[in-house]
Amino acid sequence: MHNASKYDSICQKINHWQFSNGTASLLCLVAIAKELRQGLIAINYPSRKFGLTRHVNITEAKKLCPNLIMQHVATWKEGDEKWAYHDDAAKNIATHKVSLDPYRLESRRILSCIKETLPADMQKVEKASIDEVFMDLSAQVHSILLERYPELSGPAPYDDPTECLPLPPTTALDWQADALVDLDIDETEEDDPDWDDVAILIGSEIVRDVRKAVRDKLKYTCSGGIAQNKMLAKLGSAHKKPNQQTVIRNRAIQMFMSDFKFTKIRGLGGKLGDQITSAFNTDTVKDLLPVPMEQLKQKLGDDTSTWVYQIIRGNDSSEVNSRTQIKSMLSAKSFRPSINTPEQAHRWLRIFSADIYSRLVEEGVLENKRRPKTINLHYRHGQATKSRQAPISQGKKIDEAALFELAKTLLGQIILEGRVWPCSNISLSVGGFEDGVQGNMGIGAFLIKGDEAKALSSNARESSRTESGQERPEKRRRLEATSGIQKFFTKTDSTEEHDDEFGAHDLPGISPSVEGGNAEADEFKMAASPSGYETTKVQQENTVSTGPSALHQHQITDYICSRCNQAIESANVESHQDWHFAKDLQDEENGQRSHHSQATTSKTNKKAGTNTNKKKAARDRPEKGQKKLAFG
Repeated sequence: MHNASKYDSICQKINHWQFSNGTASLLCLVAIAKELRQGLIAINYPSRKFGLTRHVNITEAKKLCPNLIMQHVATWKEGDEKWAYHDDAAKNIATHKVSLDPYRLESRRILSCIKETLPADMQKVEKASIDEVFMDLSAQVHSILLERYPELSGPAPYDDPTECLPLPPTTALDWQADALVDLDIDETEEDDPDWDDVAILIGSEIVRDVRKAVRDKLKYTCSGGIAQNKMLAKLGSAHKKPNQQTVIRNRAIQMFMSDFKFTKIRGLGGKLGDQITSAFNTDTVKDLLPVPMEQLKQKLGDDTSTWVYQIIRGNDSSEVNSRTQIKSMLSAKSFRPSINTPEQAHRWLRIFSADIYSRLVEEGVLENKRRPKTINLHYRHGQATKSRQAPISQGKKIDEAALFELAKTLLGQIILEGRVWPCSNISLSVGGFEDGVQGNMGIGAFLIKGDEAKALSSNARESSRTESGQERPEKRRRLEATSGIQKFFTKTDSTEEHDDEFGAHDLPGISPSVEGGNAEADEFKMAASPSGYETTKVQQENTVSTGPSALHQHQITDYICSRCNQAIESANVESHQDWHFAKDLQDEENGQRSHHSQATTSKTNKKAGTNTNKKKAARDRPEKGQKKLAFG
């Protein structure tokens, strides 16, 4: 079950409110129009009775409707922080840029009102354009059907799922003021309704409530179309306007479609529609229906012919996309006359940046709800179009100045290529929107500052004094070896301050072992260590210490290394064992080198000693002809 709702004349009513100082009613014989290039781009329904259309210019419109009142759309101009209605906008088209923000804002209000009217768990709404939405009412209609007709919840007749449902108990359906499309030729209103008709009726009731809510809350009228798919619903929403809804029952689809030109169907109004019109010399659905599939394939190809064959018979399988958030934002200007200098282009880029940023604020960029990832610049010189794209930093705040600097950089890249003047059109856009990360905190949120930090520090000092009973002795720095294997290991200090002498030797009141009977109090031994390294766990219950060197020991539950008598946290036992193991390997290696060095030195000393003795003996021996005197 699908519905297409089209808001009646948002542009006209907004402009009329602006002109008539907030009055909610439309004046008869007054065309609310927007003057741009001497043309009318929106006309209200009372004025259309005079033959006014968007294709006539201002001069012709005034001849057809002498009481015509024209209201120019809101515009941006350089230096403005927000769009506004300028009295001289029509005279300054070359320096003002049209703003569609008033219509976007009202469109969002209407969309929000529609969603509020529907059940929270059954909202499937697609924003098709600024003044049109699609609603998939299937789930809500099914829920209401089961409430009104409980027999539908029971088992299938004869327990056969293929068995047809019994006819609805209601023989006459109240369509109220809905515009019903005439039934097909072989159908009559006297025929009993089927469940399809009942479902369509419930859908029309829901749409009627939605339209009433929009009218009551926002003073806008809406037209609606109710049918089994999106394509039929859209055609139905424009069938009876303004402020009406059209119901297209399944039994009336062929009659409804046969009166249309197929160029009115979405997807068949462009080049494809022209191709079909040229190939078959017709633009009506009624004349195209008899064309067989094979002939369509010859003219249009397999895929296109299959789609056209189904669509002109009212079959559309496209689904309602519940995503209603925008995917990109564009701000553009065509220059007449063209601009010829970078300074002129920069002025317009500043306006584009302000325009886009104001819409980003509405989208929630300040609250980090959504933000774009890329920025694009398109530039037209004669028949040539150039474009540049750049990423938007996700770690920086988006503001008007940042967008302008990015745009100016992209323009500079294009200008460097040369041959870019005069310029007839520039457009700036942002896209790649994604949801912002919520709940993140900066590092400052984890820090305590000011009076709170002072109070916390003071409380901590007082608590420490209370526990120790006296001031904590000043901590002395332990000098660690900075060479050898020690530099490859870092020892983790305890989270509590302690004296450096703690664990350096047996402390008073601390026993290297604890009594048995508790598995956690048993002696801890390292099985992997070749040196039989072991540590002993010290429990708080067994700590009885006195003297200043034992302060705060009752707060620490460590292991005492039996080799170096150092206090070790339980989490660092294995690391400390590895250190001793590596130290033993180093000592062993150093020992071998030392032994080799001593052996070499010994041999050298022996040789040196022998030579020395020989020299000494030679010196002691008397020369020839002399003799050694003996003294008493």
